[in-house]
Amino acid sequence: MKLLGRTVLVTGASSGIGEAVARAAHARGATVLLVARGETKLKALSEELGIRAHYYTCDVGSESAVSELAAAVQADGHSVDVLVNSAGSGRWVSIEDAPPSELVDMAKVPYLAALLTTRAFVPGMLSRRAGWIVTVNSGVSRAVWPGAVGYASARWALRGLDLALKSDLRGSGVGATEVVLGTVSSSYFANNPGSEDKLPKIARIVPTVSPSQVAEGICRAVERRRGTLIMPWQMKFVSTSSQHFPRMNHFMLWLTGARRKGALLKR
Repeated sequence: MKLLGRTVLVTGASSGIGEAVARAAHARGATVLLVARGETKLKALSEELGIRAHYYTCDVGSESAVSELAAAVQADGHSVDVLVNSAGSGRWVSIEDAPPSELVDMAKVPYLAALLTTRAFVPGMLSRRAGWIVTVNSGVSRAVWPGAVGYASARWALRGLDLALKSDLRGSGVGATEVVLGTVSSSYFANNPGSEDKLPKIARIVPTVSPSQVAEGICRAVERRRGTLIMPWQMKFVSTSSQHFPRMNHFMLWLTGARRKGALLKR
C-alpha cells in the first residue's frame, strides 16, 4: 500500500516513535492525523508539517474519548487508510511495587488504546475493502524479563491483538503489521527512572535503534504489506530462541536481569 495520497492516523504522535512515523508518512505524501493527549506538542508538529497535517487531542485509553475522536475525524471529512497504534506507557516494576491503579493504566495504554482505536476506525476500512493497521510492540512480547510485570503483560496482549486481527480480517482487504522492537533511543528511560536498570545484561547486546529508523521501517512494512517487522535484525534471534528454546530463553533473561535478593538459582 503506497502512502502517497493516503490518510495515516498515528496515536502517540507528540513524541518518540509516533512523531517520527508521522514525519516519515508525511514526507511520503500522506495526510497525517496526529493524536495524543497533550495539545502543545501536537499543535507545534502540525504547524511545522503544514499542509496535510491535522491534530486531535485524545486519551486513547478512554472509550468515550476514542468515540469522540472517530466522530471528529469523520466530521472533518477524513477516511483513515492506515492506523498506527504507537501510544504506549508504563514503567518496568515488579508486581508488588505497582499500585493497582498503575497496573490498570498500563493495560489501558497501550493495549486497550490499540483495541479501542482499531475498533473505531476499522469499519471504514472494511467498507472500502482496503486499509492497514500497525501495532507497535516491544521485544518483551517475545522474551519476558523480571521486574516488568504490568508492562510485559500489556505487550503480550498487544501481540494477541495483532494475531487476532490477522485472523479476523483475512480476506477482507484490511491487513495488519506488528512491529517488534528492542531498545529505542526515545525519552522512555528519562520518563521512567529506574527502568533502564531492569534491562537484562544479555539484552544489552542488541543495538539501540532511533525513532526515525523505526519510522522508516514501519512505512516500508506498510508499503510492502509485511505482517511482522522486527528491529533491529538481532531481535530476530531473541524471538526465535523464545519460540524454540523457551526455558533457556527465560532462564538467561532471569539470570542476567533484576533478581530479588535471595532468589534461588534454579530453572
